[in-house]
Amino acid sequence: MWGMTIGRAAALCGGRLCGEADENTELGELVIDSRAVRPGDLFAAYRGERVDGHDYIAAALERGAACCLAERVPEGVEGAVLLVESVQTAVEQIAAGYRETLKLPVVGITGSVGKTSAKEMVASVLSQRLRVLKTEGNLNNQIGVPMTVSRIRPEHEVAVVEMGISGFGEMRSLARIARPDCAVYTVIGHAHLEQLHDLDGVLRAKTEMLELMPDGAPIFVNGDDEKLRGLACRQRKILYGLGEGCDVRAERIRVTAEGHTACEIVTAERRIPVRIPAFGRHLVYAALAGAAVGLHFGLTDEEIVDGIAGFETVGRRGAVIETGSVTLIDDCYNSNPDSLRSSIDSLMSLPGRHVCILGDMLEMGEESPDMHRAIGRYAAEKGAELVLTAGPLAAELALGAGDRAIHYVNQKALTEDLPRQLRKGDRVLVKASRGMHFDAISEAIKELKL
Repeated sequence: MWGMTIGRAAALCGGRLCGEADENTELGELVIDSRAVRPGDLFAAYRGERVDGHDYIAAALERGAACCLAERVPEGVEGAVLLVESVQTAVEQIAAGYRETLKLPVVGITGSVGKTSAKEMVASVLSQRLRVLKTEGNLNNQIGVPMTVSRIRPEHEVAVVEMGISGFGEMRSLARIARPDCAVYTVIGHAHLEQLHDLDGVLRAKTEMLELMPDGAPIFVNGDDEKLRGLACRQRKILYGLGEGCDVRAERIRVTAEGHTACEIVTAERRIPVRIPAFGRHLVYAALAGAAVGLHFGLTDEEIVDGIAGFETVGRRGAVIETGSVTLIDDCYNSNPDSLRSSIDSLMSLPGRHVCILGDMLEMGEESPDMHRAIGRYAAEKGAELVLTAGPLAAELALGAGDRAIHYVNQKALTEDLPRQLRKGDRVLVKASRGMHFDAISEAIKELKL
């Protein structure tokens, strides 16, 4: 954190400095894993359900941490410890104070589906001209956003910050830290409904960000999303999507022979043919968001084309893998009705026999059984020849798919039956919420010889 000293950090969070330390020592990045500490970093000792960061304060100091944020000083620790009532509150206060010293623009990325893909696409486009700092992986929550802000250095010209929430008030807190100058909204979908209740609740929670953004600030919203299209706000809305009413839209969408996605991005004055080096119709929306932000920052058509071509997926998000036996679409990172429908649509765009291997969509609230049955019906209606499911909620999904589905008592039984159910040349989608650990099924399919 360029210019952020131990003394300044203490003043921002009201902490009491214990141990020997020079208050003028400048701090590096905010770190929560003692193994990742580099000399000068600020180590935050979070207490988790299984691990207490206070037990690793000594290790962090040994690795060169300039200071540690903590709620208690462990016995025997003599290094610099900033004692606070709440590590989380202190982290937020220090990161917000640091953000106030920064002059670079921040692009905030949020939505129920596609945040990470949009973040990666926007960052890839902007990096064609600017030095970009982006959220690493999916560090998008109350801990991840302060960590991202702490990594901004003087050489950066723009920051692209992913912002994820699960409850009311959280986005307001993240916006106080990141202070976005412009924002991208992907989709208002069925996610975290246990706390947000319904789509109106999701919209209300996500748009808390706008309370802290100035009048007229550009916000790029998915114009094909009913809630976002109808959003009234003080900011300047730029719509991207497939519909005619969108300011930045996609036409002539197609899957290439390599399994990539191609389209033309169209505005009132421009038509830009682009190729996305990944599979999935949903990535067209990420490309549109990247193009819309790129146009706002004044990038040329060529820079937008190159930025979209340089996009890379993160984690197990729609990776297309030719195993030698089947074409595997490994999409095990997360699942909700909106993202699952999109994945099914993308699967059906490929020629061949289509197999969906699906697990529970978690945190869907009281209507979860109905949502699972509806997805099963959707897969069958779209033409999936076979739907294999495992998980208590996925049993409802199998009911919806009818005679196209086989439900298994557990993941192990499903995996063991794969050689009997799959055929050489199949197109196979594997998707479930991360907590279902369907990545093990994907790994088994990679090893399958048909």
